[in-house]
Amino acid sequence: MNLLALLDELRVHAKTGLHYAEDPYDRERYERILDLVSEYYGEAVDLPPEAVRGRFAAELGHVTPKVGGEATILDDQERILLIERADDRTWCLPCGWVDPGESPAETAVRDTREETGLDVTVVELLDVYHLPPGEQFGPHGQIAVWYRCERVGGELSLSREGDALQYWDVEDVPTWHMDHERFARDAVAAIADR
Repeated sequence: MNLLALLDELRVHAKTGLHYAEDPYDRERYERILDLVSEYYGEAVDLPPEAVRGRFAAELGHVTPKVGGEATILDDQERILLIERADDRTWCLPCGWVDPGESPAETAVRDTREETGLDVTVVELLDVYHLPPGEQFGPHGQIAVWYRCERVGGELSLSREGDALQYWDVEDVPTWHMDHERFARDAVAAIADR
């Protein structure tokens, strides 16, 4: 068993939980998980827990852009599946941040299932985009890894992350999320060329 990989995954989930949690009891639980991670990580590498927490707070290692795994799914009429986001009412492709120990392709499959109810398989890599830090994309640079995916099961069902799910002709989408229009147009064009 790789103890450090387990501790890193627990640390990432606890930090993510702290970012989103509003309930004080949930925040207390995530803090406790971080304490445990610091204690056991410290024992594994012979550092005191306080030093470990300090290093975690300073972000260990070279800081890199966030990585996302994204899915392009077309129906039999060549329309693209989009989700209307609950937070800003814009339309985006199924996508999410890569979790610890997960590849971008696995993220695209997982997030598609979570956000749409569909089970998909990755058919091919379509493109990789760099989104620079700034006002449009936030304080972190991002790497978006786009895949063409095909449905292999499941039924369309909306998650709490969205207000609607719909297949669209790219020209008809009313309001796009960030650079998703560019990604969708590139994907549809690339698939049509095959």
